[in-house]
Amino acid sequence: MPVRTVPMTPEGHRKLKAELHRMEQVDWPDIVDEIEKARAHGDLKENAEYHAAKEKQGILDAKIRQIKHKLARAEIIAADELKGDTVAFGAHVKVKNMDTGDEQEYALVGPEETDVLSGKISIASPVGKALVGKGKGVVVEVQTPGGVRRLKILKIDW
Repeated sequence: MPVRTVPMTPEGHRKLKAELHRMEQVDWPDIVDEIEKARAHGDLKENAEYHAAKEKQGILDAKIRQIKHKLARAEIIAADELKGDTVAFGAHVKVKNMDTGDEQEYALVGPEETDVLSGKISIASPVGKALVGKGKGVVVEVQTPGGVRRLKILKIDW
């Protein structure tokens, strides 16, 4: 089964690489030090500090492997490659909620870069899926956990 690539912006790729670097170069050595200090306290069977540090090490190891997997699957798409009249990965989209009149701006990014608080939504999210391939002026209906939302595309920027 082939590995499916995941679209990612150069900025998102840099952030993941920086996080991996910090984990491997700062966090990992810190945990190794914690383990060594706890080991020096004696009997490992009843040494809570040792077991806690080993658990932290296991969690960090899993996070490192997860980030490496994300980076291995990343398909980096630069902003200068993006353009068009319809919504796609990398687009900045302004929409109007037809029921409330509220306007919202979204940047469509890959699943690994999603940050709803800063307006970055995944192209694989319900809203992202509904917007992809649609042009300015189109109204889409999106089933969300809060109910059906009707969104009108007001503007598409790259």
